[in-house]
Amino acid sequence: MQIPHWQLPPGVSHGTWEYTQRDSIATDYDEYFAFNSLFDFDQALLADEFQPPGLVADLGCGTARALVPLVRGGHRGLAIDLSEPMLRIVEEKAAQENLDIRCLKANLVELNSDAVPTDSVDHAMCMFSTLGMIQGHVNRERVMANTFRMLRPGGKLVVHVHNFWFNLYDPGGPRWLVQNLAEGMFGRRIEVGDKYFAYRGLNDMYLHVFRPRELRRLFTEMGFRIHRWVPLEVTRRHALERPWLFPTLRANGWIVVGQKPLDAKVAEPANRG
Repeated sequence: MQIPHWQLPPGVSHGTWEYTQRDSIATDYDEYFAFNSLFDFDQALLADEFQPPGLVADLGCGTARALVPLVRGGHRGLAIDLSEPMLRIVEEKAAQENLDIRCLKANLVELNSDAVPTDSVDHAMCMFSTLGMIQGHVNRERVMANTFRMLRPGGKLVVHVHNFWFNLYDPGGPRWLVQNLAEGMFGRRIEVGDKYFAYRGLNDMYLHVFRPRELRRLFTEMGFRIHRWVPLEVTRRHALERPWLFPTLRANGWIVVGQKPLDAKVAEPANRG
């Protein structure tokens, strides 16, 4: 039975809530992506950016596919997710290899200093379009503000998202773009970039896809300095070739590295109260 909208955690859609609660999604996750090489590029980039070794917060960690290799390489891990089934698998992986990973069940929108102290994390990542699974622009801002607060000055946040304009190449994509722009700009039900689709047995999975200006503002208005901006090619397995040639229309998505300034001063996030 679907729970009422008002009982959902902030920023969590019905589809996302079902995604986090299903044991089958978690237990099949690694096998589902077992032969997908898109993780190879991510892992190389993360290893390059997260230096020296320190505490890495994996925001929306899933089964910690991105976190485990970093911890094997000398980092400590903080695995954060709303899904108990996912976190159980992370705990099993950590126990099997004696990895230094602590698990925290939390909603990224409500991640305050009681859960993760201010200036306590060396590196953070929000991969596999997890930020796009947060419903509502205000809630995505809160996630970014919470992450900025927890990072030490000089710490980096690595984020992956999908490109709004890449939908031009999908069957029915141009029509969806026009309709979504009209509904998002002149209606109140959705925001520009909101998508609902069937995914792994879920009929109303939610994902927000980003326009470049929107994504840049999300970083800079929360205080981050953009350190690196990587447009991704169609299969998301490496960076876009000739990135100067219409990247807004050609990129499947982006990996963005934001850095917290060394002189940053942080107030408590706005989601309190």
